[in-house]
Amino acid sequence: MVGHSFHLGYGGKGANQAVMAAKLGARVMMITKLGRDVFGEGTLKNYREQGIDTTFVLFDESAASGVAPIFVDDHAQNFIVIVPGANHKLSPRDVQSAAQAIREADILVCQLEVPIETTLEAFRIARSANVRTILNPAPALPLPDELLQLTDICVPNETEIELLTELSVQTLSQGEGAGRKLLARGVRMAILTLGERGALMIEPTRVEHLAPVKVNAVDPTGAGDAFIGCLAVFLGEGLALHNAVQRANAIAALSVTKIGTQTSFPVRAEADAFCAQCGLT
Repeated sequence: MVGHSFHLGYGGKGANQAVMAAKLGARVMMITKLGRDVFGEGTLKNYREQGIDTTFVLFDESAASGVAPIFVDDHAQNFIVIVPGANHKLSPRDVQSAAQAIREADILVCQLEVPIETTLEAFRIARSANVRTILNPAPALPLPDELLQLTDICVPNETEIELLTELSVQTLSQGEGAGRKLLARGVRMAILTLGERGALMIEPTRVEHLAPVKVNAVDPTGAGDAFIGCLAVFLGEGLALHNAVQRANAIAALSVTKIGTQTSFPVRAEADAFCAQCGLT
């Protein structure tokens, strides 16, 4: 197979979500571990250029930086190969060193690109200080009940929720059933991102489908990360959940109109203008 083009950019789910939040003007701190290589040094520089606090961006001297080659076909569908590298060296002790920063946060967002016990420690600290938690269960793995019980908002995509629940989500009704299975395990609410089908919010007493925002899709890579980064910012700013999800849904759609991940994320003025264009205030 011969490709048409090649692009090199910074990524990683946590990094993408942090950059999206920073582009919207939020104060963002990243807790992660990088390899002592060209990718690690470049990533650190990129965090700083994006205005992200790097106090707890650590280096591992033995592991390479995590990378994720992404292949996008002519139909704007992607395939990602994740090589965790130094991400898997981030330990619960590393998180404990950032405990005060976590307690002072409005929102804590975690993924599964670091060891589960590390994410679990971060959520324990957050819950002890009543900090709202958002879990992006990606890449999808079997999860302990304690982690789900510490999760205020779980945001999986279709593939991830199917793996977590062993239920198909080909229809919205099936998506609701899978979401309710997560709630039964302790999650307070689930938001299922459905790509071109929009998003599905599942709460104990309410289910709502948010229709997709129609755009000319070029590259879907990072759309879910854009959604989560935006959601965290808008909730941190005090928006009602419904409004926060609507705006995150719109901005995620805007991100797929450009090639790349972080490079496709809009700054605040552009995001606000697009939301206004979509009738969202």
